[in-house]
Amino acid sequence: MSFSEKYQNIYNTVSEDIERVKKEVLLELKNSFELTSDLEQLFNSPSKHIRAALSLLYLKANNIEADENQIKFQAIIELIHNGSLIHDDIIDNSDIRRNHTTLNASHGNHLSVIAGDLVLSFALKKIAELNSGTVLKLVSDTITRMCEGEIHQYYSKYKIPTEKEYITKTYNKTGTLFETAIKGAAILSGNTDNIKNAELFGKYFGIAFQIRDDIKNIENNQPDSDIKNGIYTAAVIYSNNPDNPSEGIEKAKALLDNYVRKAENTISDIKKNKYKSAIIELLELINHE
Repeated sequence: MSFSEKYQNIYNTVSEDIERVKKEVLLELKNSFELTSDLEQLFNSPSKHIRAALSLLYLKANNIEADENQIKFQAIIELIHNGSLIHDDIIDNSDIRRNHTTLNASHGNHLSVIAGDLVLSFALKKIAELNSGTVLKLVSDTITRMCEGEIHQYYSKYKIPTEKEYITKTYNKTGTLFETAIKGAAILSGNTDNIKNAELFGKYFGIAFQIRDDIKNIENNQPDSDIKNGIYTAAVIYSNNPDNPSEGIEKAKALLDNYVRKAENTISDIKKNKYKSAIIELLELINHE
């Protein structure tokens, strides 16, 4: 089976709850004025919804069902993620996202900046509906780290980072939103004994997810690859040669495996059930596919 087919089997384990998350997002997008159809297309395009899927699997593995607040919180994560993608497409001057024309390609940068801000404003509105100062601070700190990661990446172009600098940037840009998706779900569940493990699981998974993406970017020789844009990832660090990053691929894969194992260790105390098994399958999928 392909990666997509294997992921779909995992996704199906929590697909009913993910549909609830998607409905919550689309309900908010009805307030997008003339941009409603464009934003609905973005959110309805083929997407892994991996943050929501992982969070829901984690909750169910801990015998916690997703109530209205949990669904709303995962909708917030989706809104933040997709709002940031709109801004990323402007920064990267991308024309295609998920096989569709990007907003900046069809409407220009000015309107796209506003559209990304609008989507983020919907997330802020929904955070207020949760009436949790703890969750509000968690999300605001997360958005700050995401911006810090992007700023650091801009000022580090065409410089080979240390492994530590790369991991820090990877955490800020990608890992932090996974961490928040899982940690926020744990906070809302009231399961305070498990919050640290939830936080670490999300962090390690998110870092692993981005390392894999960076490796695939090089292996597939993407025409708009990070390396061509001066963004040097793990394989370049280990090869110490932006012109021949393939020499560092195996060490980059070892780094990926390290973070997959770290993530798996954080769920070792969870009793075996089909949701935990699905999480382990997902970890192995990003590690080897």
